[in-house]
Amino acid sequence: METGSTADTGTEAGTGPKAGAPRDRDPEGRARNARPRDGLGRPLPYGAPGVERQPEGVERSPRQALAEAQDLLDRGLPFHAHEVLEDAWKAAPEQERQLWRGLAQLAVGLTHAARGNVKGGAALLLRGAGAIAPYADTVPYDIDIPGLTAWAQRLADRLGERSERGEPFEAAVNAPRLCAGGSRPAE
Repeated sequence: METGSTADTGTEAGTGPKAGAPRDRDPEGRARNARPRDGLGRPLPYGAPGVERQPEGVERSPRQALAEAQDLLDRGLPFHAHEVLEDAWKAAPEQERQLWRGLAQLAVGLTHAARGNVKGGAALLLRGAGAIAPYADTVPYDIDIPGLTAWAQRLADRLGERSERGEPFEAAVNAPRLCAGGSRPAE
């Protein structure tokens, strides 16, 4: 096989990283994918226009993280909201980590559902709801824990119905409200 051919790189000629080129790594040495992504975080071919990714490792206050994640959810970008919530999870004090992890799982569940992965989406929605449920009595940062857990359960229940009918699922229409003021009804 010829070195640098399409067959050994798995990409179309001229569209991906060159053979022997340094791998895309962050300062800690973790792999980073430089491919552009669509609004639901799916990789696109090199050179295709994509949605700008959320920078990782950004320090935000909990309220800033919630506001930014809500804006992304409202715009139909739950994958990107998940990245913001994941940063909050990693930076949170130990006693809040499950809260932020659960919120990130809700965003990822919505992402999978919008991508058409109904089973995975429902599982992540329910897992996220279970992770945040213990915080219902403390109401941290005005997060609507009861509303979010109810939203996740309703949406998980509806995913099966929607899948059977083959109807499309829109992330923005079904995005929850993270903070007090109620959650949006599932489509």
